Formats: sequence, C-alpha cells, structure tokens
Amino acid sequence: MSVFTGLTDFDPAPSLQTSAAVTVSTRTAPDAPVIGYLVAGDSTDPGVHGLDGVAFEAAGFEGRVGQTIVLPSAGGPLTVLVGVGESGDLDADRLRDAGAAFARATERHRNLTLRLGEIGVVAPDVAGQVLVEGALLARYRYDVLKAKATVEPIEALALVIDGSRSAGVRRGAARGVFTAEATSIARDLANTPPALLTAIDMAELASWLGKERGLTVEIFDKKALIDLGCGGLLGVNAGSAEEPRMIRLSYRPARPKGHLTLVGKGIMYDAGGMALKPADDVHATMKNDMSGAGAILAAMAQLEGLGCKVAVTGYLMCTDNRPSETSIAMGDVLTVYGGKTVEVKNTDAEGRLVMADALVLATEDETDAIVDIATLTGAAMRALGTQVAGLIGNNAALVAQVEASAAVTGESVWELPLERRYRGDLNSDIADIKNLGGANAGAITAALFLDEFVAGKPWAHIDIAGTAQNDRDTSWRPPGCTGFGARLLVELALNFKRPEA
Repeated sequence: MSVFTGLTDFDPAPSLQTSAAVTVSTRTAPDAPVIGYLVAGDSTDPGVHGLDGVAFEAAGFEGRVGQTIVLPSAGGPLTVLVGVGESGDLDADRLRDAGAAFARATERHRNLTLRLGEIGVVAPDVAGQVLVEGALLARYRYDVLKAKATVEPIEALALVIDGSRSAGVRRGAARGVFTAEATSIARDLANTPPALLTAIDMAELASWLGKERGLTVEIFDKKALIDLGCGGLLGVNAGSAEEPRMIRLSYRPARPKGHLTLVGKGIMYDAGGMALKPADDVHATMKNDMSGAGAILAAMAQLEGLGCKVAVTGYLMCTDNRPSETSIAMGDVLTVYGGKTVEVKNTDAEGRLVMADALVLATEDETDAIVDIATLTGAAMRALGTQVAGLIGNNAALVAQVEASAAVTGESVWELPLERRYRGDLNSDIADIKNLGGANAGAITAALFLDEFVAGKPWAHIDIAGTAQNDRDTSWRPPGCTGFGARLLVELALNFKRPEA
C-alpha cells in the first residue's frame, strides 16, 4: 500500500477494537474526573448529591433529549447532567443520542464515567451498546491530515449501573465497541482523499484487514478482470490511469446458518467520466462514492469478533471514473460479466455498471440473498433527503430484514417500489439494456437496471447517495462522510435468515 492515512491510529489486534478502553461496573471509581448522569425530563432525583428538581429548574435544565449541563466543583469531579427526555418515551435512539451528548459536552476530557440511572424499559444489553456507539461516534473526527486534533479522543469510558443489570450492559457495551468501530472504519475510508486511497490501495488494505479479522480475501487485477469478462468495471475504468480492482471477501463460520452476499459500489473518485460533473462543491464530495464498498469492508471486519453464524461474501467493485482520451463515450456498448450488453447513455451512471458484474457473479455463489449498497442516484437524495436511504428489492422478507436492521441501528431507510412499469425506460435500440432511464423516477429505474442481473434471487438495494455525507454536526453524526450502512450491515448479517422465495 502506498499511503493510507485514514487508519493511522487503527489497532489491528484481533480483540475489542477501539482507542478507548470501555468498562462496565457497579461502582463509580473514586478518582473519576468526569461523571455523567442520565436524567429524564420527569425525574425529581438524578442521583447526584445535593441536586433535585428545584435545582434543575434554577439551572434551566429540563431533561430534554441530548440537553446537557456541566457543573464544575472545587476539588471534585466534573458533573454532567444528560437529558434523555420523558422516561415513558425512552428508547434506544434516545439513549444513543444521550451518549453522544455526553461525549460532546466533555470534549476536552479523555476519561469519562457515565452513570446509567435512567434506561427505562430499554434492555440492558441494548442500552450498553447504543451508549457506547453514541459516545465513540460523536467524538469521531477525520483529523489525520491536520496538525492538531479537532477534539480530544476518548481514552476510557466507564458505564456504571446497578448489579442486576450490569451483566447485560457489559455484553452490549462490548458489542458497541465493534459496531462503533465499523462505522469509524467506513468513515475513515470515505473521508480519505482519492489520491491517498486508490482501488489498488483499497485492495491492499482489504488484504491486510482480512488477515487480521478472519476473512479470506481474493484480489482481481485488471488482467484477471479481462479474463473473467467484467466489462462493466473495465469500461468505467477505461479513462483512468489507475487500475481497477475487484475484491472478494469471504467470511465462513463453522456450520453457517445461511449465506448472505453483499455488493458494494467502490468508485474511489467520480468525476463523471466524459459526462463531467458540473464545477461545484459536488466534486469535492466524490471521494465518498466508494462508501458502499467501504461499509461492506468495515462491516465484514467485525463478523468474526461478534461471532456471526452466517456465511457472508462481499464484492467490492473499485475504480475511479475520470475523463480522458481512453474513456468510454456516451453511446458505447459494454458487455457485462455473463454476456448481457449495455448501451452507455451516460458515463456518470457508472455505479450500476460496475455492480452489474458483481451481481451476476453473486448469483453463481449459491447464495441465499444479495444486498447491494451504493451511492447510486441523486434521485434518491431528492426524494428522501440526507437522513434516509432508499431501499428497493424483489423480496418482501429480505426487505423487511433490512428495515429491521435499519431501525435497530438508527440508519434509516425507506422502501421505494420496484415498479416494473418503468422497465421500458431502459430499453435500448442497439443493446440488451441501457444504463439510464428517463428524467423521472431515477432511483427506481436504477434499481430496475440492477434487478436485471440478479437472476431472480432474493435481492435488496440500498441507495445511500444522500446519507453518505453529512454537512451538519449533529448528535453522533459529525460533519463529513458518515459511514452509513456499516452498522446496518453488521446487524443484518448477525440476524440474517434465509428469505422465502
């Protein structure tokens, strides 16, 4: 690998992975420098000596979700009250936001303790996981190219809860370390400038990470792709000075309970090819066009540590899409793996071309289901904004599993219809299909294109074009590339069940 700055501080040891030491106990350490208390809006006693509802009111603290108040004391620990809303409304999402608020309110401090007096009806293991996720992800910053860090990293995070619930919180916190790391790795990958993370670099990184995390990694270079006949990936790569790479990841537990295949768009930088994007801020965000592939690599790196019982295969389809005298042109025809021909109506509709090769390959793996994830269409972002990903599939049971995983992780999806009445928009006069439909329903016609290559197998498509980038600094989502989908895919793999045909 030439340079990969994104994981400079990444510890490859195959154990709980985080720069923070996360512990769970039933007592607060006597020398704890910072102690946070979860407080419901209808609470009269936060468990802090000398503070009650009257003191809350005087300080303007109402216990709203994410509200914090920091109370210094002479010679004692810094006390932080963290609102979780009304106790009857408390759920996992609010606790994750509370963990984030606590980490943000104490961003100058590295050693944190949080007392879990208020978790309501949330199961202890869920509470432990989401509080860890919220705290660690809120402190994430891509600072490796800066002379000085934006915020202090968390070095130690202690969760304190009574003995009857501590075992469950401990299990959940351990899992939260893995899931938070999945998102952090995906963020690192997507935030890394394209000159520092090429398709070749991505392959080398996957090889290293795979060895550390129990994955079998196969790398297909340009010659191997030519021999296979992966015309979609090769066609998009034609204008680039950098070679493409197809990366196949395999996780195989003993006696697997199913086989899930993941396909990720890995456009390391997307200039649009000959259909050059407009000269505006969108160019600077196109390093995130490999967010789908990054989410898969990050998710699969956690499966062994979390004891996943499902076999998982991942395809990362990596290249950049640049204009040059060797680029494919509008009107060219590519032959995708498996023999189907595609008329290229727009070179900026390239993600579906590279994924088509992998989708056909996936159908040859005797898999139970295929899920792809991609920053695919601006149409999905126009429809759903930047907080909700589009979801389209051909199997209701599989779509429901993706929706359930999204609900657990707080990475929201919304199902759009696989409306086959629009299939005619993809008809070509000179090839089997064209890669772009009409002016309307762009997210749906893109999915219909992908559906052509899955041979009727259970399949779901997650369009993260809007959710891959965050311009606002909110809760556990700092600005920059979000790593959206990494935790969702972990959850999906851990709970995957063979869908009904």
